[in-house]
Amino acid sequence: MQNSMPPLSALRAFEAAARLGSVTAAADELNVTHGAVSRQLKSLNEHFGVTLFTKAGRGIVLTPHGEKLQSGVGEAFARLKDSCTALKHDVEEAPFTLACPGSLLARWLIPRLDRLHREQPELKLQVVVSETEQPGAHTDANATLAFSEPPWPADVEVFELMPEQICAVASPQLMAHIDSTKPETLFTNTLLYTASRPQAWPQWANAQGLELTQLETALNKGQGFDHLYYLMEAAVAGLGVAIAPRLLVEDDLKSGRLIAPWGYIETPARLCLWLPKHINSRRSEPLAEWLKRELIEGNG
Repeated sequence: MQNSMPPLSALRAFEAAARLGSVTAAADELNVTHGAVSRQLKSLNEHFGVTLFTKAGRGIVLTPHGEKLQSGVGEAFARLKDSCTALKHDVEEAPFTLACPGSLLARWLIPRLDRLHREQPELKLQVVVSETEQPGAHTDANATLAFSEPPWPADVEVFELMPEQICAVASPQLMAHIDSTKPETLFTNTLLYTASRPQAWPQWANAQGLELTQLETALNKGQGFDHLYYLMEAAVAGLGVAIAPRLLVEDDLKSGRLIAPWGYIETPARLCLWLPKHINSRRSEPLAEWLKRELIEGNG
């Protein structure tokens, strides 16, 4: 008799056939053919050198050797099933943690968070502020919502939600002293920016056909901020002209707290939901669809 363990697939076929008393029923439960189960049972007979089943009418019954094997195998598979069920329950009951830059959280997600909780209660969503404006694969969160430019890292799964649009904005009081028909007049004002998005002003200026050397000079005299949230508050306070994603200033534009007279330009960046590859995406896909619908309706 061999000392090695038989294949798990053969033991699984044996457990089902012993429990159901039928090769056909076992095949149906395992979603395989009758012949596949018969071959697995035959391989076990050969492995142990004994007969495990005998025919009884249209079914099968265990021999004494089969009964001895079944007592251990049945218990083992029952414990395996219980362990898998318990793990699945723990995973489903655990909160889904979403990391988000503070600016995106404060200016877009928080006003919609109550509706998200109501419409996606199974997520048990918890939101945390990500440490930087840029998403990364190395995080304890289940997912990260952020703007970023492709290509994406290989160790993340990315749901693209919408293209990024950026605009230059200022308070109505400040805009009263700026000729909106001449974008170059911005260079005589204080430009506001964040170190985390150094490409934003050059992208906007290039689309407007402005001299980048003049922009660089103006930025050297401008005011920088650590986070977009502070940048937007400075713009609302009339401290200068800011550059920011349209999504984050949309409510301020609608309320009249900010003005964007030069319109919007699209950048290579995308608003994305990032997932580390080791995270099961089953719970994140409904979240991605909800976010996409919210973005479409908000821009409609």
